[in-house]
Amino acid sequence: MPTTAIDHKKLLINNEWRDAAGGRTMDVINPATEEVIATVGAAGQEDVDAAVTAARAAFEGPWGKMSARERGRLLSKLADRVMERADELAALETRHNGKPIFEARQIEIPAAAECLEYYAGWADKVMGETIPVKGNYLTYTLREPLGVIGAIVPWNFPLLLASWKVGPALATGNTVILKPAPETPLTALALGEIAIEVGLPPGVLNVLTGPGADVGQALVAHPGIDKIAFTGGTNTGKAIMRSAADTLKRITLELGGKSPNIVLADADLDAALRGATSGIFYGKGEVCAAGSRLLVDRSIKDQFMEKVAARAKKMVAGDPMDPKTRYGSLVSKRQLEIVERYVAVAKQEGATLVAGGGRADIGTGKGFFFQPTVFDHVTPEMTIAREEIFGPVLAAIEFGDVDEAIARANQSPYGLAAAVWTRDIKKAHYVARKLQAGTVWINTYNIFDTAAPFGGYKASGFGREMGAHALEHYTQVKSVWVDLNL
Repeated sequence: MPTTAIDHKKLLINNEWRDAAGGRTMDVINPATEEVIATVGAAGQEDVDAAVTAARAAFEGPWGKMSARERGRLLSKLADRVMERADELAALETRHNGKPIFEARQIEIPAAAECLEYYAGWADKVMGETIPVKGNYLTYTLREPLGVIGAIVPWNFPLLLASWKVGPALATGNTVILKPAPETPLTALALGEIAIEVGLPPGVLNVLTGPGADVGQALVAHPGIDKIAFTGGTNTGKAIMRSAADTLKRITLELGGKSPNIVLADADLDAALRGATSGIFYGKGEVCAAGSRLLVDRSIKDQFMEKVAARAKKMVAGDPMDPKTRYGSLVSKRQLEIVERYVAVAKQEGATLVAGGGRADIGTGKGFFFQPTVFDHVTPEMTIAREEIFGPVLAAIEFGDVDEAIARANQSPYGLAAAVWTRDIKKAHYVARKLQAGTVWINTYNIFDTAAPFGGYKASGFGREMGAHALEHYTQVKSVWVDLNL
C-alpha cells in the first residue's frame, strides 16, 4: 500500500468540486496501516447553505420537472455504473473502513448497486389513489416528494447505507445532501463522481464531508432541509430529534442495537454455531444488527459455548486487502479503545473470558485489530449485556425455558434485530411474534434484501429502510377534492 495520500478530495455542490469555504481539511486514515490515505474538505455552515440552495434549485427546477420514468432511468444508470466501478469502490471501502476486501467487493458494493436498481424500478410506480367519499365529489390523493433530504450515514457500511437513503429519495423526486462519516468519506465522494458521469442534473446529489458535530448539526438545524434520514448511534439520534423539533422537519432514525441471538435446546447446533459466530464477528462486530447477546438454553450451554469459543479462536485477523482475509481491523483507534474499555469492564463485573480479549497483530505492528472475543456467564445486568459495544464482543447469557428466553431477549432498551434457532416451527413463530425487534431471523442471521424493510423498535429508532415501506418516508400525501355537483 502507498504511504502517501491518495488525493485531495473536495466537496461536491451543484455538480462542482469545491474547497470547503473555510479552507479546512481533514485526513482519512487507513485503520489497518494507520497511514493517511486521503485529505478531504471539512465543510462548514457556508457550505451547507450552498448545498441547500443548489438542492432546492434542482428540486424546483430540472429534477422536479423531469418525468418519473426518466428519473428511474438515471437511477438505473447510477446502479450500473456503481457495478462497473465495483473493484475501485471496494478498494476504497476497505482502505478507509478496515473490512476485508472480500466483504466489500462481493457483498457491500453489489448490495449498494442492487438497492439503487431496485428503487429505479419504483420511480414511476409511486401513485396516489381515488377515494369513495360521501357526496358528489371526485376525491383523489397525490403522493409528492418532500423536497431536500439530508442523509447522514455512518462508517460501518458507508456506500451501502448511503444507497439505502439516496435510492428511495431520488426515486420519489427529492434531492439529496449526503453527509458521510468523517472516517469513511471516500465512497460517498466516488458516488458523487458517478452521479455526474451518468447525467444527474446539478444539485440533485451533493456530498459534504466533515465532522458530524459541525456538518451534521448544521444540516439538522437548517430550515431549508425538509427531512433528515440518519443512521448512527442512539444518543446522536436523540440529539437530532431535539434539534429537528425547531424546524419541524421529518426524520427517520436507524439507531443502535443489542440484538439477541436465541439458541433453543432443539436447534441444529452446527447451524446455530455458525450463526452465533457470524452474527457477531461479521464486519468485526461493527454492525448495528450484530447478534451481540447470545442466549443459550441452560441444558446445552456448556457444550455449545465450548464450540463457540473454539470457533472464535480460529478466526485470525489479516490484511484487509488480501482476498483471503475474512476478519479485518476496527475502523479507528477510538473504536479500538472503546472495545478495550468494555472488555475491561466485563472482566471487572465478573464475566468469564473464554476467547480473545485483546489486540490482534497481523505482523506489521500497525493497525486497529482486535481479537474475536467471547464472554460466558454474563448476566442481564452486566454492562456488556446492556450497552452497544459496536465491536467483536459476544456476551453469552443462559435461560431455562422459552418464555425466559423471550423475557431476557426483550430486557433491553434496543429492538433492532433478533434471531431464534429451533427445529420446532410452532415454537419459532411463537418466539418471533413475542420478540420486540424490527427484524427477526429464524434459523439464520444477518440476511438482508432490498425488498424487505429494515428498522427498529424502541431505542433502535423509527422508520424503515428498504422495501416499499421506505418510500413512505420520502413522500407526503395531498388530498384533492373536485365538486361534481351540477
